[in-house]
Amino acid sequence: MAAESDLARLLAGLTPVLDIHPYGFALLPHGQALPAGLEPFGLLREAEGLTVIAMLDDLAAAGIAAEGRWARITMMVHSALEAVGMTAAMATALTQAGISANVVAAYHHDHVFVPWDRRDEAVAVLRALG
Repeated sequence: MAAESDLARLLAGLTPVLDIHPYGFALLPHGQALPAGLEPFGLLREAEGLTVIAMLDDLAAAGIAAEGRWARITMMVHSALEAVGMTAAMATALTQAGISANVVAAYHHDHVFVPWDRRDEAVAVLRALG
């Protein structure tokens, strides 16, 4: 399946899917290895350390303190990495609803992390974009 870059088709095909598990964001100092057995959803290296995005229960089991309680919503449309406007449209819609959004783009899909207690509302907002 080819990646989509047309904004109208991207928004029509968003198909947001809510993960049932809460996620957390954590920061590991440079040089600290990931605990054995931890399977993070995402890793991002910054000047301040390694940001780890993982299921909240997995972070707790690994003894890593997490920031917040987040819901992961995956857009099932296969968005092209060079697509223009999808992130802005999602962020604008969520902003208008007063919902914080942290977007992580991967090779096939975009994922939006929203506050856990606003997850159902966020899915409805994203579905309305289609």
